[in-house]
Amino acid sequence: MGLTLTEKILRAHVVDGEFKKGAEIGLKIDQTLTQDATGTMAYIEFEAIGIPRVRTERSVAYIDHNTLQNGFENADDHRFIGSVAKKHGIYFSRPGNGICHQVHLERFGVPGKTLIGSDSHTPTGGGLGMLAMGAGGLDVAVAMGGGAYYITYPKVVKIELVGKLRPWVSAKDVILEVLRRLSVKGGVGKVMEYVGEGVKTLSVPERATITNMGAELGATTSIFPSDEITRKFLAAEGREEVWSEQKADDDAVYDEELTIDLSTLSPMAACPHSPDNVKSVDELGEMKIDQVCIGSCTNSSLADMMKVAHILKGKTVAPNVSLAIAPGSKQVLNMLAENGALADMIAAGARVLESACGPCIGMGQSPNSAGISLRTFNRNFLGRSGTKDAQVYLVSPEVAALSAINGYLSNPTTLGEMPEIKMPEKFLINDNMVELPAAEEDADKVEILRGPNIKPFPETHPLENEIACKVSLKVEDNITTDHIMPAGAKILPLRSNIPEISKHCFEVVDEAFPARAKALGKSVIVGGTNYGQGSSREHAALAPLYLGVKAVITKSFARIHAANLINAGILPLTFADPADYDKIAEGDDVTLSDIFEAVERGSMTLSTAKGEKIELVCAYSPRQIAILKAGGLLPYTKSGK
Repeated sequence: MGLTLTEKILRAHVVDGEFKKGAEIGLKIDQTLTQDATGTMAYIEFEAIGIPRVRTERSVAYIDHNTLQNGFENADDHRFIGSVAKKHGIYFSRPGNGICHQVHLERFGVPGKTLIGSDSHTPTGGGLGMLAMGAGGLDVAVAMGGGAYYITYPKVVKIELVGKLRPWVSAKDVILEVLRRLSVKGGVGKVMEYVGEGVKTLSVPERATITNMGAELGATTSIFPSDEITRKFLAAEGREEVWSEQKADDDAVYDEELTIDLSTLSPMAACPHSPDNVKSVDELGEMKIDQVCIGSCTNSSLADMMKVAHILKGKTVAPNVSLAIAPGSKQVLNMLAENGALADMIAAGARVLESACGPCIGMGQSPNSAGISLRTFNRNFLGRSGTKDAQVYLVSPEVAALSAINGYLSNPTTLGEMPEIKMPEKFLINDNMVELPAAEEDADKVEILRGPNIKPFPETHPLENEIACKVSLKVEDNITTDHIMPAGAKILPLRSNIPEISKHCFEVVDEAFPARAKALGKSVIVGGTNYGQGSSREHAALAPLYLGVKAVITKSFARIHAANLINAGILPLTFADPADYDKIAEGDDVTLSDIFEAVERGSMTLSTAKGEKIELVCAYSPRQIAILKAGGLLPYTKSGK
């Protein structure tokens, strides 16, 4: 019986655990990446572990999220990250060099390697044939120190692509179709592996668009084979020597299968406020729009930008529309400038932004009140754009560009013949914005530069055998990390300051929560299904930790967030019977007893002051139990266990 590509890479990297679906396995990690919104805390954690130099093949620190410098905080964090990188053996991608996932695809990704990043869209690397996964910052810090990264041995879903995309239909429409079919919960515990003749019709950047937004499925990751198209892409980047063929065996056995005929797809849009709320552009009709944003790690490649420039050339952005474009990397921006496409964008009236995450992470370009915004991004959660009553639709660059010209949602298949956008035989290569680390013998001479906004990791405490407290908050299904720990220009600069950022925890749900939780001293949170979906930000666990949250009880968790809670020493618990969710209310007094014994057997009883006895599931691995008992991954790692 043959192996899937996922299984091949897993088996080549496993250092702990057994190959059994649902079992926990530890993986050797070849590469790591961080970005500045999560990186400052990740490097504080790495310092706390006490290992002098990274032990990965390549670790890269990117500055791409917090680039709006309207105070000292972001600039101080950038300076701190740069100094840590130089001292500890990490490559440093300076502000302006581009979005981490786009740059990593261009300059550092290697087929067949493992990559974890403190950003949920790290699976972008699957477009190159990497096993690339999003993780919490503390997991990345441990991996940089040579520790294993632990995941649940996943199911592997075969997504067979047949046919070829019609003109003006894009890779974005492929992943929107997958989301339409499977939902934001459809990938939990699974890896999406793309195969079939249709794969050969997609370029590496198109594949990366699909794997990038696979994060919205809740999947562990997504992956494409590494083939001749991959080799040519790497050769054009001057890195052909890192190429290797990576593919599944012909007789590989998959856990689930899905077939998508590319030739039947049409331009689509994810409607407010979820990436799986997908309809065709034709279904939505000629909806008047207010704003268009093109870019993000999903759709900012050179090919995407060239299609946009072609549509905009000789036209003018509609009077009622604000169009912003952010090329994904300095390489892309330079090439657009050299070939004239940038001039076409500017002439049309586009507002060209720096090569960074920008509006996707809520850093500027918030829509007008109740505005309709078309974005080529990956998430349209309520309030993420910075305007709470905005209506955000996720679309392809082709849909976005034509709609910006027309002033209303438009189907680009009406444009007729599409120009052939070929991958260049040679990309413009200039790595002058990537700083190399100091030589190991010179590391002691490097000073770590800390600003006043950089605070230590929150204090943790060993697990208690009994937790008696109140329910400080009860929330519904599909609570995202944006609900728990919002992004945006106001809050992101506080990512290195947990005491300060905790004041914003859950503020989009209940502004009184931070003060209430702090006053209670300790409490538990109750949630619905898919709790913690979205970003990998560990701050969605660290802020509750600081506020005294001891356990989170839900119907189900998103993978990364559950891991982050354990890393923070917070118990993630699920209802044995989801109907019991209705038996608990905010403000209830609850007790969890005999916790040490309960975590060993995998079940726990919650008692309420109303006399209810509610059974909970706590299916932890022995390693996770040890982490929880120690008070989190940091004290566990420092103890040397």
